[in-house]
Order: sequence, then C-alpha cells, then structure tokens
Amino acid sequence: MIVCVAEKPSVGAYIANVLGAKQRKDGYFEGNGYQVTWTFGHLCALLDPQEYTEQWKAWSLSSLPMIPPRFSIKVSGDEGVHKQFNVIKSLINQAEEVINCGDAGQEGELIQRWVYQQAGCRCPVKRLWVNSLTEEAIREGFKALKDQSEYQHLYEAGLMRAIGDWLLGMNATRAYTIRYARGSGKGRQVLSVGRVQTPTLALVVKRQAEIENFKPRTYWELKTNYRDTLFSAQIPVEEDEYAITSEEQGQALVDSIKDEPLVITSVEKKKGLEFAPKLYDLTSLQVDCNKKYGFSADQTLQLIQSLYEKRVTTYPRVDTTYLSDDLYPKVPGTLAGIKDYFPSVAPLLGLKADGKKGAGSLPKSKKVFDNKKVTDHHAIIPTGQRPDALTADEKKVYDLVALHFIAAFYPECEVSNTTVLAKAGEIDFKVTGREVLKPGWRTVFEKAPKDLNDSKDPNDLNDPGDSNDPAENPDSAKSLPAFTKGESGAHEPVLKEKTTTPPKYYTEATLLRAMETAGKTVDNDELREAMKENGIGRPSTRAAIIEKLYQRKYIVKQGKSLRATEVGIDLIHTIVSPLLKSAELTGLWEKKLREIERGEYTAQQFLDELKEMTSGVVRDVKTNKAGMLCPVCRQGLIIRGNTQYGCSRWREGCSYREPF
Repeated sequence: MIVCVAEKPSVGAYIANVLGAKQRKDGYFEGNGYQVTWTFGHLCALLDPQEYTEQWKAWSLSSLPMIPPRFSIKVSGDEGVHKQFNVIKSLINQAEEVINCGDAGQEGELIQRWVYQQAGCRCPVKRLWVNSLTEEAIREGFKALKDQSEYQHLYEAGLMRAIGDWLLGMNATRAYTIRYARGSGKGRQVLSVGRVQTPTLALVVKRQAEIENFKPRTYWELKTNYRDTLFSAQIPVEEDEYAITSEEQGQALVDSIKDEPLVITSVEKKKGLEFAPKLYDLTSLQVDCNKKYGFSADQTLQLIQSLYEKRVTTYPRVDTTYLSDDLYPKVPGTLAGIKDYFPSVAPLLGLKADGKKGAGSLPKSKKVFDNKKVTDHHAIIPTGQRPDALTADEKKVYDLVALHFIAAFYPECEVSNTTVLAKAGEIDFKVTGREVLKPGWRTVFEKAPKDLNDSKDPNDLNDPGDSNDPAENPDSAKSLPAFTKGESGAHEPVLKEKTTTPPKYYTEATLLRAMETAGKTVDNDELREAMKENGIGRPSTRAAIIEKLYQRKYIVKQGKSLRATEVGIDLIHTIVSPLLKSAELTGLWEKKLREIERGEYTAQQFLDELKEMTSGVVRDVKTNKAGMLCPVCRQGLIIRGNTQYGCSRWREGCSYREPF
C-alpha cells in the first residue's frame, strides 16, 4: 500500500478523491492502492530545555548557554494530535512507499520529515510538489514524483531555521528575563527575545523614537501661477537644506519677479511606456490588502490560503513575482476559465501562446516570465477554475490576484511626459505634466469591480506604504496646456509657508516592506526584488511574527499605525547585543539559510555559527551589569555611562562606580 501524508485534513480529502481513495477510515482514506492521511500542522517539535537535562529546568544564568549536543524531537500537542500521529505511524510502518504531500515549502518539508523520523519510517519516500490543488495539477504532480533526497537541502534549511530559533530564543529569553525582568518567581515578566521578532520590534521602536524626537522646521516655497498652471521655483540648495528659510527672504524674491514677465524657455515632450503592475508575491499582496481593506498580514494570509485550498489560486507562500516559462502555454486556458467572471478577459480570448509578436499572439514579457527568478514556486495567480462560493473578503483578495494576472497580458500604457521650464527675472521655474495616450492595461482596472477601487479611510493620515495596486497610485501629474517656447506673460507669484513633517509610524503594510528589505527604504521594484534574499523572516512567517508582537503586548495598533508599548521599548533598550536587534544582521542570516536551501552553504557551518552567536549573546548579558540592583545602596539600578557603571541614585549620594 502507498501512504500519502497531506498537510491538513481538507487537503488530504481532496487528494484522496483525485486518487480514488474514497473509503473513509478513522484518520485516513483508503482505496485504489492508496491510503491518504494528514498532519495537523506541527505534529512534532524540538524538545524543551528540561527534556534534555534536569539542569535546564530552573532558569538561572549559570546554566546558560543551553546548547544540546544533539537536537531531538517529540510529538507535541493534545490527545487528538497524538491520536493522529499514531494513525500516521501505523500506516507508515506497513507501507511499501510513502508520498510526502505536505506543504510545498521549507516549513512543510520540515514538518513532514520530523513526522517520518518520529514514526520510524524505513520505506522509500517520494515527494509531491505542486503549485496548485486543482485536479490537473495533482495528477501531473503524481506523474512527476521525486525522491525525498532531492529535497534534502530544503529540509536542512528548515531544520537550521528551527534550531536557530530554539538556540537564540531559549537562551536570550532566559538570559534577559533573569537579568532584567521585573518581578520574581511566577510573577516575573518574561522578556521574550527572538531571532526575527526582536529586530522587527526594534524597527518599530526606532521609528517611534525618530517621530518623538523630531523637531519641525519652517520653510517657504515659491510658486507662480501662469495660464492656470502652477510652476515651482528651482533654487539651488545644499543637501538637507531649504532654499527659503524666512518669510522676509521669500517676500524679497516675490517682489523681485512680480512685475517681470514669465518666459517659457523650454518645452520637452517624451513618450514613454508604463508596464502593468507586477504579479503578486505574498508580501505585496499583504501590503495591498492592508492598504485597501485594512486586512492584517495574518488575515490576508488566511484568506489567500483559503483560496488556494478552494483551488482557485496557486500556492500562496511565495516570494517571487514571476512565472516560469512552462506556464506560458497554459495562460489562454486560465484566461478562458475566468472569462465569465471578468469581462476584461474577453479581448485576450483567442490569442495564441506562441511567443510571437502580433495581433493574434499573447505577449510574453521578461517582466512576467523569467525562469531565473523562479525557484520552488511561481507568483500567485488564478488557476482558471471559476471562483464560486467565496466569502466577501475572499472575493476582494481573489479580484486583486486575478486582475493583476489579466493586466500582465494587456499592452503597455502609453504616456507622454512633458517638462516645461520658464524664467521670471533671475529665478528659474519648472512644471511637469503627464498625459495618457493609450491606457493599455489600465483598462483592466477601470472595468474592475467597484469595491476594488474604493478609497482607503480618508481619516487615515498615516503613510500606507508603497502599493502594487494601480488603483492606489493615481497619476501625480496632470496634462498641461499647450505651451510654446518663447511665449511670455503676466503671472502671479505665491509664497507658501511649509513645515517639515516627521517620519510616519509603521503600518502593517510598511512594516512588511521593511522586513522584506531588512529595514531599508526601497521604492524601486527591481532593487526590492534583489534585496528579498536579505529580508528578515520569510513571506510565510512575517504575519505570525507581527501577531506575536501584538500578543506579547510589545506593539499595539492605533488606527492603522503600529506603536511600541512601554514594555516593547524597554525590551529593546535593555538588549545589549546588536545581533538581536539588527535587521541587517538578521537579514544576512536569512541569506545563509537560503544558500543552504540551494546547496551553496552547509548546515554544519551554519550550526557552528549559531552556537558561537548564542554563546556571545549570553556572554554579553552576563558581563553587562546595567539593569541589576545596586550592590551598595540596594535601591537603585546599575546604569551604564561612557566609561563606567554607576547607580541610578547617584544624585541621592550613592557612591557605587565601577569601570568596564
């Protein structure tokens, strides 16, 4: 008998139906030579510290660092979890072959491998790898099964991620809690420290400090109105400076040009192309859904996961916005499958996927199809199955995914960009304009369902982050009158007082982008794509990290803004190890995990580095006296100065000082 192990009961039931295993048993389906069973997420986990040795049961600095000589796993969960594991174990022990039908990703591979190890699997194991759960995809997947050994690097990367989270999380949490947490015994507050959650929290805390410490500056802008068009003065300035820093200075400039004619010195028009927005990866989908609908990152993940399980969209936990070349011939069929749902598909129907240019050919662009940008999975797209029985929120997410897919095969939007230069007296002025000549792919979104184009909350003044949704990026420049070089006339100078504004609080959308780019602000799509390898966390885990920060009361949401709580701020200020709160360093670690996945870096090298890092973090805490109770007065706390430690009650006369 061949045993198939799926990631969850609903997926197991569908695979069983495709394979013809229709006889329902307790915890599995059987028939046609197959037994199809399932896991419940993480059935197995690494042992807790006290399960390795009794010495690690009590929380004490002397027992740190905790580095097991060999990591072991256990079945974790309630009675129902253990019951299902025993079903899987029983089936595997009698199987002639096992097929891993788990989630096709790093975490899914790890979950399944641990179950097989704990069950004592001795028979051959094959791997099912599919991008969607349609019947066609599953049947094709079963025809192309690969041996488990071909996914060894993927497993090793997942294993190192889990071990890394255990080593740093367990040791750093205990070290910082023992040394710095308030209270004692069971009433002591646990300071949870994690490999990804702590640098993410540090981003929020740092941004909040920048806002609170921001000092506004007043400056003035000089503009002039000519033919109902507002031109901006072009006055050279030093970096981070403003051209007009006083009202008197600005008024003098106004007086110098108000009686002078404005002369048009240059009119330059350039035709350009605007390409359709990229297809979605998970992060960009979460960003747009947060901006448009206020969905949390976790909510969007649950919705797109549901659409995947309903077989109307492809695998969601992806970090690429490209498709592989082998999907190109399937595009006409996918479009035909959703033609009744989206009227904008109609102009594409009947076009051939032949790669040629011409009226009857479906375009094939490197901005959509690129094998070099696709590894295990491609971008999120519709499967072509009609999206029936969707909830209102599922429909919103599906519409975004489908419309981006449709737009990718429409012609580019043709535009004309105009730059007009002018001069009044000794001051240069400039205005830019933009005109859409042929809307191309923009017509897809013009025909979109009404709720797709609903504007965000007008009361939300926070920066919502960049968006992959053209409905959220209206044209910033309008078309201009027909100016002619050399023309001149009267104009009306205007002096406007402005005040510099602080950075914006993070929203979930902008925090997700910051995690993706290791805290760096990146507007360019191509550059952002290149930086994903150094992002902190993975697309599938970022939502859970943000949820953890909420649950641990390190951050709260005010409107769409994310604010660090006093507890969260104190934790970041307490942490002395730069490794634990640096998004960049954590991003480099993430890069090494990806290199393990590709076979370019060994798991043993990474494990050795992990142990060294963990020892260093614990050593930093043990040698840093800041935050401890003063040994002299027994009332103040030790604080760290530039060259020495001292008591926080030094103003009250405490004499404690100690160099470091």
